[in-house]
Parts: sequence; C-alpha cells; structure tokens
Amino acid sequence: MSITEGRLKATVMDADQIRRSLSRIAHEIVERNRGTDDIVLVGIVAKGDHIALRLAAKLMELEGVPVPVGSLDVSQHRDDRHLREPAHRATSNVPPMDGKVVVLVDDVIHHGRTARAAMDALMDFGRPRAIQLAVLVDRDIASCPSGRTTSARTCLPQMWRGSRC
Repeated sequence: MSITEGRLKATVMDADQIRRSLSRIAHEIVERNRGTDDIVLVGIVAKGDHIALRLAAKLMELEGVPVPVGSLDVSQHRDDRHLREPAHRATSNVPPMDGKVVVLVDDVIHHGRTARAAMDALMDFGRPRAIQLAVLVDRDIASCPSGRTTSARTCLPQMWRGSRC
C-alpha cells in the first residue's frame, strides 16, 4: 500500500506466486548448503521476519528437521538514520549463530542498504561462518553486500564480484 495515498500501487506477486517462490528459495538454500544442518534463518523486521517463518516451515517440510529462525531489527545500524523519523524499535531475537550459515531474509532488496545494516547488526550477536541473503524481489539495483543472493524475481542471481548482482 502506498503510505501517502492509502492505496495499492501494484501487485508484484500474488499469494500463489509467493508460495511457489518460497518453495524455490527453500530448495536453493538446501542445494547450496547441502542440507540445513548449519543453517540459521534471520528475518529483517518488519516483513522479512514473517517471510523467514514461512521459509523455515518450507525447509522443515523438505528436510524434516527444524531450522532455527529469528528476527533482526536493523534500525540502529542504518547509515541513513538521520534522514528518517525515529521509528518504534522492534526487539531482535537472534538464535545462536557462531560458526553457522546465516540466511538473512527480507521481502525486497533495492539498494542494499538494509542488507548492509543487517550484516552489521548481526555482528552484535556472534560470528557466522557465512551470510547469505534470500529475498522475494530483487530490484536489481543493489551493490550486493552479501556473498550470495537468492531471490524469486530478478535476473539470475550471481555471486557478488564487487559490483552489481
């Protein structure tokens, strides 16, 4: 919904497309990591945390093993805090992640600022072995701050090589 006008701007994905996309992302996470043994899902608060819960359920369905899932508030780690109104601070709830592969989950990646803030915020909770990024929609503008991006709607995701995905 457009906050300023109170109306829907556009529908990028309907419920069935989201369900199928989460299934594809879950399969890709399993394939890239050869299972889910060392995976921790962390959703970026406000929408990514809800998607992370759905993704964890899909991974459980695929692998039969529960995947730890948490939420992360990145508001204090953003580089554009001075441009934003102070928002209600959510609480981060990050499961133990030292030495594990953390998959950051969000709805959309645009410029990559939120993803960068999320990686900075994660360091307050431990030291993961690797950080991967899973998003439903990649606006294909970001300079990918994460080593790997898994997205449902974009050009083919590629590994970050210091420029664009």
